[in-house]
Amino acid sequence: MNEKHKVLFDQQSLQHHTFKNRYIVAPMTRVSAANNGIANERMKQYYERYAKGGFSAIISEGVYPDEQYSQGYHNQPGLANENQRDAWKPIVRGVHQHGALFFAQLMHAGAQSQGNLHAKENIAPSPVSPKNDKLSFYGGEGPFPTPREMTHEDMEEVKQSFARSAKLAKEAGFDGIEIHGANGYLLDQFITDYFNNREDQYGGTTFNRVRYVLEVIQEVRKVVGHDYIVGIRISQGKASDGEHRWALGEADAETIFGALGNAPLDFIHVTDQDGAQPGFGKGSMSMSQAAKKFSGLPIIANGQLQDPDKAATLIQDEHADFISLGTSALQNPDAPHRLYNEKELDPFDFHSIMLPQAEIKDHELKKDLMK
Repeated sequence: MNEKHKVLFDQQSLQHHTFKNRYIVAPMTRVSAANNGIANERMKQYYERYAKGGFSAIISEGVYPDEQYSQGYHNQPGLANENQRDAWKPIVRGVHQHGALFFAQLMHAGAQSQGNLHAKENIAPSPVSPKNDKLSFYGGEGPFPTPREMTHEDMEEVKQSFARSAKLAKEAGFDGIEIHGANGYLLDQFITDYFNNREDQYGGTTFNRVRYVLEVIQEVRKVVGHDYIVGIRISQGKASDGEHRWALGEADAETIFGALGNAPLDFIHVTDQDGAQPGFGKGSMSMSQAAKKFSGLPIIANGQLQDPDKAATLIQDEHADFISLGTSALQNPDAPHRLYNEKELDPFDFHSIMLPQAEIKDHELKKDLMK
């Protein structure tokens, strides 16, 4: 192992859990569950490969928390009922048996839903359609519809659905949960100025736009208790608008991350196009640096961090505590073992993994892993 990279393989703790290294698998939508949201054996094999490959922890793909408006994609797994909970149990056990921690990412798609068996309309903070078209490799086609503006009753029900789903995740054996507040999904829609035109206490100023997210966090924490890991994922870009940036730059970062730092969270997971580059214009802080500075919480950094030199620098400079890999992990589920042994990672092959649809492919499950 290169001495400079040693920090990437140091242990780190959150709550009462020890992470054997700093590498985490980022959440990635694979639309491979049964049509009713039940996780399956194929998904078990898929997630176990990351554990066998040396990752300290895995964050699941986004799972929908209710059987109303939250589902984003056909064949997306859920954690909305006891049958879905029970289907996750053998997958969680398998990941644990191979030495990794496992976190469930709870996701409400909001206006970005493009495949929901449970509702014929989408809901969102305001009746604003996402930019650009639906994603074809997740089964979408054409423009997003205009969503219905959420009432306070809708908002309360969604809060309760996150809490119920978090309880189901804990019962399934997950070591913690990540609340999806990024990538243009519902909670990020509340944070985002053009998605949120509300005139009540949840719209207007940046802090008001974060308010609902804070309420969801509080509701989840009440249900799972204080000894269970709860984190959140935050981004500027969206699945439907990858170039979006917060209007006030670092000032928005200070408001958003400062508010999250005062919430009952154990970590913030930030993702950007390049997690080591300035996140708010030339000469500015990176997203992870801003999150660390303004929240004081443990930070997971994501975004083109497969280069161990770049990743190690983020850790050494105390801009992040963990590194998550997305597409690099898809191509290299044994990335930690490869990097420890100073082996190059294979470049991501979008065509072979994500097309024509993003479901788990046979060749992924058959690829030999470095031990």
